Amino acid sequence: MSYIDFPHNFQHAVLHSVSYPENTILKTIDTYPNSLAKATALLNEREYDLFENLSTEWEIPIRDLDAASAVDKSNIQSLETLHQWLGIRIQASASSSLPAVTGTKKDPKCRFICLYGMHSRSKLKLTRAMLGDILTFHQVMPAFLDFLYVFGQQSEPADLQFSGFREQVVLSSPPSDLVQPGLERSGQHYQVCYNLRGVTLIEENKHDIMENVWSIRQAVFHHQFDVLNGNILWITVKGNLEIQQRFKALTDKNARPQDKSFATTEDCFRSSLSAHLMYCYWATEDWRWHIKWLERVVDKQHIMSVLGPSGTGYAHKTYTAQDIQDLQIWEERTRQAITALEGNVDIMSALVMFYRRLAQDRNFPLRKKCSSDVATFAAQVGNIVSDHRMQIKRAEFLVRTISDRRQLVIQHLQSQSASRSERLSRNMEQEQVFMLIITVMTLIYLPATFVSTFFSTDVIKYQDPDNPGGSYSSAAMARWLQVTLPLTALTCGVAWSARRCMLARRRENEFGLKRRTTSVKLKETFSSSITLLPFHNKSLERN
Repeated sequence: MSYIDFPHNFQHAVLHSVSYPENTILKTIDTYPNSLAKATALLNEREYDLFENLSTEWEIPIRDLDAASAVDKSNIQSLETLHQWLGIRIQASASSSLPAVTGTKKDPKCRFICLYGMHSRSKLKLTRAMLGDILTFHQVMPAFLDFLYVFGQQSEPADLQFSGFREQVVLSSPPSDLVQPGLERSGQHYQVCYNLRGVTLIEENKHDIMENVWSIRQAVFHHQFDVLNGNILWITVKGNLEIQQRFKALTDKNARPQDKSFATTEDCFRSSLSAHLMYCYWATEDWRWHIKWLERVVDKQHIMSVLGPSGTGYAHKTYTAQDIQDLQIWEERTRQAITALEGNVDIMSALVMFYRRLAQDRNFPLRKKCSSDVATFAAQVGNIVSDHRMQIKRAEFLVRTISDRRQLVIQHLQSQSASRSERLSRNMEQEQVFMLIITVMTLIYLPATFVSTFFSTDVIKYQDPDNPGGSYSSAAMARWLQVTLPLTALTCGVAWSARRCMLARRRENEFGLKRRTTSVKLKETFSSSITLLPFHNKSLERN
């Protein structure tokens, strides 16, 4: 077997692949040492969350296609198998203390590498060493790592609003270490990296749409193209194998010939455009039905705020603060959809602009032969962008509808509160009339009651026949005063003490409530995470 000699710097980069991206050969304005050191430090920080440590979980699906569209595929499950598949051979060198790195095979016409996890919030099924070998061997630009950080082990989706498009173009005077005829690498190439977001119905309940569960998912796409040899590299990252299955369908035996032809450089370029278009179509699917579902849910829950009768004698809904909370939740979910759709529009527009600039670059060898293909690709992506903009308008109209209905709910709450206050006022007026009547009756009967009670004592007696004018007893009067005055004082004292205790307890409760409220405000102020409003239906809780 004849081996392929690699340039010295490329050998050094492969041997130190664990230091990626600091071992990148092509130095650009965004890859100066400080920037690469920060990127390496961030990768070190996220290593535990991103990569899987259990060897039984390692799996990297790879598909290689040659000029005749023949497929060679494998699921890589170890670092040694990865080296064999890439064609990396490391052996001791007699002339150097470092091992020598040689190649055993040239690059395929099209290579598709899928990095994935069990789902979008789990670890990727590879190690950092595997990722370093893949990115170093293909000299992937360091900007790829920025897109990788949206994945990894996490309790909630991180950076869901992140979107971007990165490019790197080398069409003339490539670094000598990137020119490797043995691998069929001319060094003249371009790289693009971007992410798109699609929406998926995870769980459907045909009886109650409120129980449906939708999820917005991200996918990352990295693409390299050798403009002289036509070699293609795809690296995709997603929470499952959906993109890998779609690429498999795009290039299998039943696919269109123009989507899987790699006989010439022009054919390879057209096939790469087809793959881009497939990714864009993936990001378009189901958004229409997701927006429609949001519209139906909002109408089902809160249409009564608009159409429900509120006059006297009509049955009406009693609104609470929970209704406002629910509307706020649905508005936030709709705004998330708008953000995802607008991000897709920006990325697709940037992708079209990139290829239009490329088709106008004099250093691009396929400028004349593939200009019509670029125009067709731009038109098809433009149709997808138009569909996205229509869905954005629907979502924006839904946001305005939710806002208007929230104002109606607030008005209903205020009206209901005013009605309750009015009923309470009427009841208090009636109670005041009753209290006035009782007071008047008390004033009428109190003197007579006091006189009757006093004359029933032994202070004055009228029952003595010898003394028809009545007899007065000073001893009885003294005893009555001795019992009445202390008992009155004791009663007033007990009442005053009870009132004082109640006031003290009330002040203590108010002070404790104030301290708890202050503590909660401080926690909300200094907390690094955002506490979301609680959900009030099962579909929101599971999502």
